[in-house]
Order: sequence, then structure tokens, then C-alpha cells
Amino acid sequence: MLEKLVDPKDVIRWKGEIPVGFRYTPGVAGEVFFRELRDRGRLAASRCDACEITYCPPRLFCERCFAELKAAGTVGPRGTLESWSAGRVGVEGEPLPEPVTVGIVRLEGADTVLLHFLTGYGKRSPAIGDRVEVVLKPRARRSGSILDIEGFRPL
Repeated sequence: MLEKLVDPKDVIRWKGEIPVGFRYTPGVAGEVFFRELRDRGRLAASRCDACEITYCPPRLFCERCFAELKAAGTVGPRGTLESWSAGRVGVEGEPLPEPVTVGIVRLEGADTVLLHFLTGYGKRSPAIGDRVEVVLKPRARRSGSILDIEGFRPL
């Protein structure tokens, strides 16, 4: 029971249903981020002057010193790929028809990173240090969601 599982197919599962309902709200800072993304196609940020950290997505307080943060305008849309991974197996252990590639991007002007899909690489593998830029849905199709960003493509 306490041994480490390495194959997702070895997970013990119970069939059944648990009736759970929930709502997740983005909060005040998240709402600013999603509104700015939807309406203007820009990435909002907040700044802690004490720690000299710019957060994107914005936060209301600094995660290091707990100071209240102020709006810092926007960051990006370009950045640097800090890390990436390609998933070839789905959450149920099934092989995916195409690998899903995600990356961690440090946007220009931000000290934090954003995780999202990588697009436009074709057969070429991403490389840490690649310069990338955000790809947005057309304005008419944006809904105020993180999926208003289609991903990051190489420059």
C-alpha cells in the first residue's frame, strides 16, 4: 500500500460518483489579469517595490514579504523559455495521438513565470533559452480565460 507507483495504470481506483459542486473565482487580481487579456490582449502584472519582484499574473500581496502590491502595468508579450515538457500519455494512462508540449516562460518585465502550451515548433524540439512570444485568440473569440492565450511560439 505504501510502495511508490511508477505506472499510472497501477493506481487503485474506485468506480462511483461523488456529487461535488464548486465555483472557482479568480479573485480581484486575477479578474484584472483576465479582463486585460480579453479586452486588450495584454498581460497585466503587479509589483512589490520592497522585494523588487514583478508578478504575472498579478497578485494582491507579495508572496515573499506579504506587502500589498500595486499595479505594474503590463509585461511581455515576449519572453524566455525556462523549461518545457512533452506529455505523451493522458491522465488515464492512454497514449495521446499527438504529444502535448507545455513550457514555463519568463515574460519580459516579469520575475515570475507562466505555464502554457508551446506551439509552432513543428518537428523541432523546444530548447531552454528559446525566445518566444504569446499567441492570442482573435479578440472576438476571447472570453476572459487563460485559454485566451493559445500558447507561446518561438520567435
